[in-house]
Order: sequence, then structure tokens, then C-alpha cells
Amino acid sequence: KQADGAVLLKYADSVLLTTVNGNEKAMPGTDFLPLTVEYQEKFYAAGKIPGGFLKRESRPSDNAVLSARIIDRPIRPLFPDGMRNEIQVIITVLSADPDNPPDIWGITGSSLALNISPIPFEGIVAGVQVG
Repeated sequence: KQADGAVLLKYADSVLLTTVNGNEKAMPGTDFLPLTVEYQEKFYAAGKIPGGFLKRESRPSDNAVLSARIIDRPIRPLFPDGMRNEIQVIITVLSADPDNPPDIWGITGSSLALNISPIPFEGIVAGVQVG
């Protein structure tokens, strides 16, 4: 299945791919919104390749988990009340610019991907960093 919504967001040297998928049917027996936000930082995005025996990406870093939470918090209240459909938002950092944090742009990319998808979403959110 292809993504319900996808956005390739570029700003300066930062490039993020945000994809959104939603289940058409509500999950039975669920009394909450099953929203999953995954923020994936790849080593190659920062120009690093892990050394040693294992060359693969490992589990999400603490920074990736915190970034996923930063993205989840502003978009969760914009889904309709009573919505119980499973929704998955995946933000993949393809290139990172140290002057422009990609997690802030992940908020904007997630909002845009949700708005172009058929998933009910009631608003647009943009992330900013002050200071």
C-alpha cells in the first residue's frame, strides 16, 4: 500500500521525508487515538557511517524518541474527537543541517502530509524554534 500522504520538505541543507498512513476502520475496543509517530535519524543524514562490525542502524536514539514526542504533541489534538482509527506518521531525516534542527521541520512536514491525506485532520501546524 502506498502512503496516504507524503511530503518531501527541504529547508537550507535539511531534507525530510514525511509519510502518513491511516487505517480506514476504527480499531475495535479502543478508547484512545492510536497515533504512532516515528522519527528516524539515519547516520548518513549527518554524513556519518557507523564503524565496527555492525554497519546497520540500531534502535532509535534518545534524541529521536524526544523528537517524535515533540512532533506528536501539537498534532494529536487536531484529530476529531472520538477518532479511533490507527494512524502512523513517519519522519525520515535524509539530510541534516546543524543550523536548522530537523525535528522542528518534522512538525511542519507532518502537518502538511496529514492535510493532503484523506485522514480527517482539523488544522495546520508549523514548528518554530526561538533562541
